[in-house]
Amino acid sequence: MNHALPVAGRAQAWRYARSLFRTHPGMFRATIGLHLLAALAGLAGPRLLGDLVQAVQRMAHTAELNRLAGALAGFVVLQAVLIRYAYLASARLGEQILAELREEFIARVLTLPLGTVESAGTGDLLTRTTRDVDALSKCVRLAVPETLIALLTGGLVVVALIAVSPVLAAPLLIGVPITVAGTKWYVRRAPSGYLRQNAAYSEVTDGLAETVEGARTVEALGRQGQRVARTDRDLGRSWRAERYTLFLRTVWWPVIEVSYVLPMVLTLLVGGWLYLRHAVTLGQLTAAVVYVQQLIHPLDRLLSWLDELQVGAASLARLLGVADAPEPPRPPAPLPADTRIEVRGVRFGYIEGREVLHGVDLTLRSGERLAVVGPSGAGKSTLGRLLAGIHRPTEGSVTVGGVPLGALAPDRLRAEVALVSQEHHVFIGTLRENVAMARPAAPEPDVRTALAAVNALEWADALPRGLDTAVGDGGHQLTAAQAQQVALARLILADPHTLVLDEATALLDPRAARDLERSLAAVVHGRTVVAIAHRLFSAHDADRVAVVEDGRITELGSHDELVAANGSYAALWRSWQGDAPEKPPDMVRARPREDAPF
Repeated sequence: MNHALPVAGRAQAWRYARSLFRTHPGMFRATIGLHLLAALAGLAGPRLLGDLVQAVQRMAHTAELNRLAGALAGFVVLQAVLIRYAYLASARLGEQILAELREEFIARVLTLPLGTVESAGTGDLLTRTTRDVDALSKCVRLAVPETLIALLTGGLVVVALIAVSPVLAAPLLIGVPITVAGTKWYVRRAPSGYLRQNAAYSEVTDGLAETVEGARTVEALGRQGQRVARTDRDLGRSWRAERYTLFLRTVWWPVIEVSYVLPMVLTLLVGGWLYLRHAVTLGQLTAAVVYVQQLIHPLDRLLSWLDELQVGAASLARLLGVADAPEPPRPPAPLPADTRIEVRGVRFGYIEGREVLHGVDLTLRSGERLAVVGPSGAGKSTLGRLLAGIHRPTEGSVTVGGVPLGALAPDRLRAEVALVSQEHHVFIGTLRENVAMARPAAPEPDVRTALAAVNALEWADALPRGLDTAVGDGGHQLTAAQAQQVALARLILADPHTLVLDEATALLDPRAARDLERSLAAVVHGRTVVAIAHRLFSAHDADRVAVVEDGRITELGSHDELVAANGSYAALWRSWQGDAPEKPPDMVRARPREDAPF
């Protein structure tokens, strides 16, 4: 069962948005200043046009008409130049803020406990890192500056209109109640509507990702209809959520259009009536009508971008919510006294009320090799993830050198214990950067030593640019075995004293698995090793074997001791070897290879 990541409150989102702009006061003031100057230059046009009409009416001299026409053209050109530089300043400010926000978001994601990410599911996090970031990008780069421009321009136009004639500005009051009432109705409902819409889209993404990742399983079990039905339900919820936000827009926008038209019509009617009674001049009427018309554009931009601001605010709340993901408090912890790992009374469940592990006790001696075996679903991998510090026990403790694993900072934890699974990722970048992720400042000799230790230096040097060859998406494609060797080389550099191996070679073909086992032998040499053994060939060479059944360790001892005890492990061993029960245990034991990790 997935638990979506939290969403930040609206007040928190707006505080954060304001703080972003405050971090660049110079750029922000320059941007606002340029837009203000552009708006002021635009206000001169209607007034000069009114004066020009008035001059024509009274049959002024040609020189005066030319002067007014020249001034009008000059202000139009000046406004165009100012708008250009104002938009450039807005774009620079928006891109700078967006870059910082993206970096902060990635930093928040990377600090999330892996257990939290797994509980939330890939769909929610993927939607936040793609759709929400894109929506916020549009908001920061376009909606925010456009809204600021509209506010400045609209306010100045109203002031200019009042300066021309307060009486001709009165019809604007007719549109204000309509605009305010319609916008308040929309704003009360839009934030929650867009949050539901984004959450529904996350469910669609999550379901599709699960279906794609498990396509072979779905096909093998004939569950295509079930997955299609799940996708249909998710799409139905997404459709209903989007229909609701569309309903809000189809009500709000016509109301706003009416609030635009009424003041224009009333200004013409009232102004014409006043002009016929000589209460205003033709120039004043012309300027007032142009100002009212000019007011429509910023008001329309303000209200239309308000919709994008609502989308951006919802996306920002979801991005900020990642930082609010619940994480148990981590008080300052002392350094571990030694490398011994102890498990005491550990209970754990992924879902409340459904335990996977029930009161597990285990002590790992420094430098020993422990194999964890048992039937599928017994809790082996869960125990391994607790030993690696990925999950925290709901009861009991897992300590290293007397210090709880959960109290250690992530970088310190990975210096103590690391999990090695069959799934490894090659990041976009050079091979050197991929290997040195554990120690970014590692010198080249250390990187080459790590690659040599896992038998990867030969093929690494054979790449087109050696260690500087770009790998990952768009670069040189590494094989599955090479990718796993790169991951093991990272471990060499990280140098943890304890490794938890969860079938690190299970997904490779037999030849690649044998080659990788030689690499793995170099990594585990001299370290404490816990091997989650889904196949028993790695158990017979271990110092001890722990048998996990129904979330409990039911047997613990060496291979010989457990076979002689003729319990669960002995039965598993005989079943795996395909031997008759009466065959002596010593006769079924394979001779270990010298290069095997165990």
